[in-house]
Amino acid sequence: MNSYRKELLFNVPTRRAFLNITPQVEDCLRESGVREGLCLVNAMHITSSVFINDDESGLHHDYEVWLERLAPHEPVASYRHNRTGEDNADAHMKRQIMGREVVVAITGGKLDFGPWEQIFYGEFDGGRRKRALVKIIGE
Repeated sequence: MNSYRKELLFNVPTRRAFLNITPQVEDCLRESGVREGLCLVNAMHITSSVFINDDESGLHHDYEVWLERLAPHEPVASYRHNRTGEDNADAHMKRQIMGREVVVAITGGKLDFGPWEQIFYGEFDGGRRKRALVKIIGE
């Protein structure tokens, strides 16, 4: 069994964004040499997310609207967490909704996706350097 680990780095200048990281994960898979196994990708920050869905701009807009309805950024004073001097309580909640990680099967040296599936990094409190972990195990 082989094991591979790499951290992907992101600098998202906006507060929120969805980045398609599928190409970077595919690069990691090639580097790993694994042909059959599993690929884990997880956000290494509690205000960001990794998820799988379609790379369609309308869907991304709908996510933005839906998440803001569920956990609005303003008013920041409405969150107890923000009394610590932070202003990112909504980002923690958005991360909880969108998820921390994904696991994708590797078959024949490829990510074994269904139609239209792509891996995304969701940023909910940008403006500083962030990381996601790629961990690949298999043969």
